[in-house]
Amino acid sequence: MQRSERHRTIVQSVSSGAVLTVGALCALTGASPITVRRDLAELAEHGSVRRVRGGVTRADARGTLMPFSVRFEADRERKDALAALVAGLVADGESLVLDNGTTCYAVARRLAGRPLTALALSLHAAAALATRPGVRTVVPGGPVETDTLAFTGGAALAAIADVSCDVAVIGTCAALPGAGLTSTTYEDAQVKRACLRAARRRVLVTTADKLTRTSTFRFGAVGDLTHLVTTDDAGADVLAPFRAEGVQVHLAAAPPPRAPA
Repeated sequence: MQRSERHRTIVQSVSSGAVLTVGALCALTGASPITVRRDLAELAEHGSVRRVRGGVTRADARGTLMPFSVRFEADRERKDALAALVAGLVADGESLVLDNGTTCYAVARRLAGRPLTALALSLHAAAALATRPGVRTVVPGGPVETDTLAFTGGAALAAIADVSCDVAVIGTCAALPGAGLTSTTYEDAQVKRACLRAARRRVLVTTADKLTRTSTFRFGAVGDLTHLVTTDDAGADVLAPFRAEGVQVHLAAAPPPRAPA
């Protein structure tokens, strides 16, 4: 089992609040005790699990995300398929602002080497864009979040406000049509709202499951978008409100997400 799969399996196995021992996790993952202990140290440092006497349990904070690398690798095929569609909506020579998150990171990897100008809102995306000559990559100043390496705060908002670009590529935590486009944090919602104002074409890229749920902080409405790029398992009833608002819908055929080990 690969490291990212082990981490995902460990976090999911304790999500109910159960306490699992190192021995139990060795049996679950097929890894050695040394490897499992190293995994637990990394996950605990990130805040994804909590070490307790005799083993490990879920983190104290509900809704704690798995590490960025685990979330990216866990659904990589679907994100790569979405990224390929988004890349087709961006023409050579155009400018764009690229949101943070694992799906937008996949978009950055796909756009690397293209003759573009990009304001990248995470160091993950910036590094991917700058790996090859082609993209003129710009990053805002200000604080950077741990693990996600996303730019937040006033400096990021000011940088986006100074941009008038062709395309904004935005990810989201949830986008239930009746509730609007939402995020789990106020700071992230502010950044995404600024992205919507900064571009002539506004592309939301997300897997279909996020179109059926909502989160706390609203940053826009379905009608604020010009394009939706999602997976082909989205139901017609879910997509209808987007089409009714004139949003162009693009569906990516991709393999289903990997089931937990």
